[in-house]
Amino acid sequence: MTEQKNTSGLEGITAGETALSTVGKEGLDLTYRGYSIRDLASSASFEEVVYLLVYGILPNRMELDRYRSLLISLRDLPPALKSVLEQLPPTANPVDVLRTGCSALGTMEPEEGSRDAHAIASRLCASFPSMLLYWHHFHRDGRRIETRAEAHRTVADQFLYLLRGEAPSALHARALDAALILHAEHEFNASTFTCRVIVSTLSDFYSAITGGIGALRGPLHGGADEAAMMLLERFSTPDEAEEGIRTMLEKKEKVMGFGHRVYKQGDPRAPILKALAKQLAEEAGDHRLFAIAERIENLLLSEKGLYPNVDFYSAVAYHFLDIPTFFFTPLFVMSRTSGWAAHILEQRANNRLIRPLATYVGPAPRPFLKIDERP
Repeated sequence: MTEQKNTSGLEGITAGETALSTVGKEGLDLTYRGYSIRDLASSASFEEVVYLLVYGILPNRMELDRYRSLLISLRDLPPALKSVLEQLPPTANPVDVLRTGCSALGTMEPEEGSRDAHAIASRLCASFPSMLLYWHHFHRDGRRIETRAEAHRTVADQFLYLLRGEAPSALHARALDAALILHAEHEFNASTFTCRVIVSTLSDFYSAITGGIGALRGPLHGGADEAAMMLLERFSTPDEAEEGIRTMLEKKEKVMGFGHRVYKQGDPRAPILKALAKQLAEEAGDHRLFAIAERIENLLLSEKGLYPNVDFYSAVAYHFLDIPTFFFTPLFVMSRTSGWAAHILEQRANNRLIRPLATYVGPAPRPFLKIDERP
């Protein structure tokens, strides 16, 4: 009798083909359309990566300038969407704000005619920072901010400027730009697969992105960096952190930000983010948080053979960029929208309804008893 493979969580199951990225392939680590994530993070901009994912090629200088100008022109929000954002409660989860903003925009600017998937992808990549920070400032201090910010040509620049009200340093802008690149695409992860399932039904672009945001919201996916930051903030010194993590391991508690379903020998994005976090810590004159993070990393590797994933050091980097913890997952949304858009286009290009089978493990057939006959 053949032993049946455990397919819980679809682990190890190939669910389709993609030309967008390689994840955990021997000798390749992570690539976007054939380009190493290390090269992209060190030498490209986020806008170049969005263009690569959505259009299939790296832009030349003229194409990049045109695309950045297009994104700037798409940052403004319709008055009706601003009204929706103003009516959302100030206590709302910021990811829910983006989910609602995406869905609302889909009713105001539906996918039809010349407003195709490429146009909507650009619109959402440009306007998600505007949605989040318009809502944030309106509810925090009653200000209706101007979101276009033409002087700030990149998504990273615009986000940090709108958040702080002042231009970011070159290091801060570059660090956030690299972090956005590292989060942009990752094959058939939970949120991306959700997007593909939705568009496979011939649903619209906004519905797919809204579903992707919902999947990314969970702490086992996009919310892990927030959980990692909350963990780090529990400790005052590296020694205290080591003691606390050892206690967690004894109790078999999950340490967020470590381990990965696919990468068994380390997430290739983590060392890049660690180097960025170290640079930011040194600039800030911090000798505590980064040391705590490094002690936790070393302990989990030596005790459990666990490596940090993309969430652990992205949390540290965002902290030094003065980004509130509750904005960590929304930043993931802003970045991953580019990958989701590329997968939506790829799914539509060779579509077949995604409808897997399930192994039934319920009761055997049994007789139906009318209500008066039931014990």
